[in-house]
Amino acid sequence: MNIERLTTPWWALRVGLGAAAFLAGLDKFFNLLADWPAYLSPLAGQVLPISSVSFMHIIGPVEMVVGAVILTGYTRLGGYAAAIWLTGIAVNLLTTGHSFDVAVRDVVMALAAFTLARLTEAGVGAEARDRIAATGSLAGRATIRA
Repeated sequence: MNIERLTTPWWALRVGLGAAAFLAGLDKFFNLLADWPAYLSPLAGQVLPISSVSFMHIIGPVEMVVGAVILTGYTRLGGYAAAIWLTGIAVNLLTTGHSFDVAVRDVVMALAAFTLARLTEAGVGAEARDRIAATGSLAGRATIRA
């Protein structure tokens, strides 16, 4: 497989997932995209020692950090963190009794984040940085084997 063909999807996943995580985290303070506290499971709300709004104010910076980690080049780490985080969000949503569509979306986003991490491990994206730095070819590194 030609690794060059994977660079564009890698960048799309990196920018899309990184920006989405960062912006969703930032919006935990403004609630412009959604009423975030409404997505918190009643089960979680019962065991948390703080209000759902305060909990979202704690969660927001965590999501912003995950997004920033992906965007700043720690793509493998950020991809795995986002995959785990999004899976946890989907589980939380399943216990709400509603928002199943959002839970499905978050599972798909978790799969995309996992794919981003695995592509990074396989060397996709690193070649783009190497090519920019060395302005050389990818001779000898143009294939990926599973």
